[in-house]
Amino acid sequence: MRRLNARSEARRPGRLRLWLRRSRRFAKPAALGAIALVAFAAGAIAWRSGLPGQLAETVRDRIITATASSGLVVARVTVEGRTHADAAEILAASGLAQGQPMLEVSPEAIRARLEALPWVEQAAVQRRFPGHVHLVIAERTPFAIWQNRGRFALIDRQGRVIVRDAVERFAALPLVVGEGAANEAATLLGVLAMYPEVQRRVTAAVRVNQRRWNLRLASGADVLLPEGHEAAALERLVALHQENQVLDRQLIAVDLRLPDRMVLRPAPGEQPEPRQTAPERRTRG
Repeated sequence: MRRLNARSEARRPGRLRLWLRRSRRFAKPAALGAIALVAFAAGAIAWRSGLPGQLAETVRDRIITATASSGLVVARVTVEGRTHADAAEILAASGLAQGQPMLEVSPEAIRARLEALPWVEQAAVQRRFPGHVHLVIAERTPFAIWQNRGRFALIDRQGRVIVRDAVERFAALPLVVGEGAANEAATLLGVLAMYPEVQRRVTAAVRVNQRRWNLRLASGADVLLPEGHEAAALERLVALHQENQVLDRQLIAVDLRLPDRMVLRPAPGEQPEPRQTAPERRTRG
């Protein structure tokens, strides 16, 4: 029995052998990584030593060729964070190609090209040796559709144009119209969100003379807002609607530009109310 146990223990691999077996699968990537480090070090030495430009370029080319021959080439490209941006456009902008030497991949140059794409807000490029390049992008967030001079564009919260084509799939977003509307859309829509009774009836916000807004309602009526006092005007409108259901009436316009009155312009055939003006609500002091 003792002999059998002794033979079994002799055949059992030692710790060193087990470690070698487990680490064998990582040997090639580790070796390639070491080659990459050596290549970087050699390039840095050549640069710091002040070699003539042509000679330094020759050394660099030979290093790249040697590392590529050892397997340091682009074999895989992955993208993280893409929702709306076109995958083919991202790959084309990156300039990456199968078999390209990994040491030729410039993360900064690729990042700059990616951030020039309409949908891309920010980008990062990771080289994962021996042959994996990982692209991480953060896309712009669609905020509204801007119509100006008969053309439509998708804009972000800052009013920057994302794309001008195929905006129909974003038809559920708010519509702002007119010169200067894109830059001021976030402010108005933020105020409008505080008054859902009005917001759900608005089909478009029209910028007038780049100074103030008109709200086009689903009924066809226009709500004329004063410059810089949109919240106060909407507060008055909501109060009047709660009393007289003014937003449900057939009107051409609701003029809120004057601070002390509200002028209602009924549609043809609509009987006007005895009073077409409403005094501004007073707050108790």
